[in-house]
Amino acid sequence: MATLKFTAVLEGAEEGGFVIKCLELPVATQGETKGGALANLKEAIEGYLEVKAARFREHSKGERVEVIVEAPSALMA
Repeated sequence: MATLKFTAVLEGAEEGGFVIKCLELPVATQGETKGGALANLKEAIEGYLEVKAARFREHSKGERVEVIVEAPSALMA
């Protein structure tokens, strides 16, 4: 299993607690505390990636290649 890093934005929610969104994936969640929101996001990302991997295995027939790109510095700040 590979270790991946993702960038997230953590914001206070109007009703209390925190909302956290992954910038690279369509994954967002919430939590009562910053730590809780982060733990929930980690779990949500892992679930998302499990589903994507299963779908990839089911539908992939071509050659698998790796692509490396440089992200704009604004995304890395």
